[in-house]
Amino acid sequence: MKRFILSRIFQVLPTTVGVLILTFLLFHVVAGSPAEIVLGKNATAEALADFDARFGYDKPLLLGRWTAIRALGRVAVPTDKALQDKLLQVPVTYALPAGTYRLNAGQLLIHLKEDATGVTDDVLVDGPSPVDFSIREGWKAVTLQASKVTATVFTLQKKNSHWLDSQFMNYCWDLLRGNLGFSTEYQQPVATVLRQGVGPSLSLTIPILLGGTILGVMLGLFCAAWRGGTMDRLVLLVSTVLMSVNYVVWVLAGQFILAFKLRLFPLWGFESAFYLVLPIMIGILSGLGRDIRFYRAAILDEIYKPYVRTAQAKGLSHARILFTHVLRNSLIPIVTYISLSIPFLFTGSLMLESFFGIPGLGSVSLNAIHASDMAVVRAVVVLGALFYQVVNLCTDLCYAWLDPRVRLK
Repeated sequence: MKRFILSRIFQVLPTTVGVLILTFLLFHVVAGSPAEIVLGKNATAEALADFDARFGYDKPLLLGRWTAIRALGRVAVPTDKALQDKLLQVPVTYALPAGTYRLNAGQLLIHLKEDATGVTDDVLVDGPSPVDFSIREGWKAVTLQASKVTATVFTLQKKNSHWLDSQFMNYCWDLLRGNLGFSTEYQQPVATVLRQGVGPSLSLTIPILLGGTILGVMLGLFCAAWRGGTMDRLVLLVSTVLMSVNYVVWVLAGQFILAFKLRLFPLWGFESAFYLVLPIMIGILSGLGRDIRFYRAAILDEIYKPYVRTAQAKGLSHARILFTHVLRNSLIPIVTYISLSIPFLFTGSLMLESFFGIPGLGSVSLNAIHASDMAVVRAVVVLGALFYQVVNLCTDLCYAWLDPRVRLK
């Protein structure tokens, strides 16, 4: 048992790293620039560069020594060889701060200005293309002029401190220190944002899971005990109807009839536990049909096994056979079914939280996606992956506890 638990814990690391890499790549390709989304398309290049530098988006995604920066405008290099050998104005959109840079030119004239005193200075850098140049602390490169440019466009890059100085590696290091980053949307640490949202989410999702499971198992046992009868067929008919109605219909109908027309429940907000009653009822009702049919099938699969007939031959009561033997042996598929829903307890119920104004992790995640708040989205994805692996481990341990024949290796 200990060896199995340790081996599963060691498997968490490569799986989590894979989730991190996949998340970084997907958000980088699909989401676009967080700076442009947060600051808007009319933001200046200097404001965008300051945003990238503040939140670490000016680093390579995974690994790298050099990173392209936003400092260049869209001006092509003349194709005439005679013009290329002359000093050409490099289209720098803002003054370059201190750091080490690389430009695809053979010669460079840098016009510097000191921030504190306003003193200016010119520096000529000559070398093989591309040429590297450094700007001292407290100075800025106001303009650049280059010659011996062989490419058709200027490319300007900034040097990182080392190969591992990247968005991915810095994020992993922050995770090891317990730092989930800073939210650009909420202007708070991500840990604070998640801490504020996890309470409302669990207050909503745990009652839905427990209520739906208890009610579904009870009705599943009822159907299995009187299988083929009128009540069994009636419950199956109702469960089919529940499964056929779209989730949004339940939400809108509950809000319109129970909250708006009858005024039995509040329509919006999260001021007390009473505000959760209606969304919990809708959450249980919308999934009850699927739960009943699954639990009924799992219990019926056990009822027709030989040990049930043996118990009946020994004179055991129907209730004892059903609750003591059949239900216990049905718990493995039931535990598997429930374990698939447990990881979503953390991420919250996006639909219910959005419709009822509950400030849980579901609405936090949705707002973060719309605002390209990468720190929050990444934290939710990574923590959700870790939580899912922990649930899988606990599920395997439950198998061994429920069925002594199961051997964990």
